[in-house]
Amino acid sequence: MSAAANRFRERVVEGALYGPGKVEIAARLAAFHNQGVDERAQHLIDKVTRHAWKVTDEDVAATKAASVSEDEIFELVVCAALGQATRQLDAALAALGTATDSGTAARTSAPGQDVGGTR
Repeated sequence: MSAAANRFRERVVEGALYGPGKVEIAARLAAFHNQGVDERAQHLIDKVTRHAWKVTDEDVAATKAASVSEDEIFELVVCAALGQATRQLDAALAALGTATDSGTAARTSAPGQDVGGTR
C-alpha cells in the first residue's frame, strides 16, 4: 500500500472515530472494535462487523426502535465497518508479508533443499 493511500486511510479512520459527531468517542471506538457496544445497537453493529451483506432495513428499524437516532446509527455503522475493514486489511497485509518472506526463503534455499532447510 502506498504511503499516500495509508495516510488517507488513517485520516478517514481518525475522522470517523475522533471527529465531530452525535455519538461519544467511546461509543465510536466500541463500534470500531465491536467490543462493549451499547446493547441498543449491539445486534446491528455485530451484524455489520460479521455479516454486513445480511444487514436489512429491519435491523436498522429495530435499532431505531431502541431509541438510537438515524445519525447515531450512521456513525456507529461507519465506525464498525471501518474497524472490520482495518482488521481485514491488517490480516491481508500480514499474510502477504508472510508469503513474501516464505517466498524469499524458498528462493534462497539451495537446490534440493526445502524452505525449512531439511531434506
